[in-house]
Formats: sequence, structure tokens, C-alpha cells
Amino acid sequence: MKPEIIKSLSNNFEDHSQTTESGIEFWFGRDIQHLLGYAEWRNFQKVVVKAKTSCDATGNDVLDHFVDVNKMVKLGSPATARLCRVVTK
Repeated sequence: MKPEIIKSLSNNFEDHSQTTESGIEFWFGRDIQHLLGYAEWRNFQKVVVKAKTSCDATGNDVLDHFVDVNKMVKLGSPATARLCRVVTK
């Protein structure tokens, strides 16, 4: 892969990072799914499940790297809906 493509992808991921009050950097799954080429959450969620399985299989604690988060979002009407997001840390 060309260095400029790698730099662009890295910048895109950095642009979507979040930081906790204690300085821990993380990403919301729904924020990065499109960066990884997934148009639909249900397809990206399958990849997240596989990543969690791999994490566990290598002896790493899944909860050290993945946290399930619910976030309320506004719909087109005055209603709200709860979205489940996966946060990697």
C-alpha cells in the first residue's frame, strides 16, 4: 500500500477518535464502520463479534478492548431511539 494512502487512512481514523476524561483514546463502532467499508451496521457488527472472539482466543480480556455502549439518538420526529455501539479502547 502506498505511504500516502496509509497516511490518509490513519488521519481518517484519528479524526474519528474520542477521548475520555482520563485521556483514554477510543472509537465508536458506528463512527468507523464506514471508514472500513461497511454501509450497514449489521454487517459491521459481525466483524466486531469476530474481533471479540479473536481477542478472547488469544488470551486477552475482551472487556479490556471492547465496551458495549448505548447512545440515545434523535430520529426524524421528536422521538429518540437507543443505538448500541461498540467502543474499542
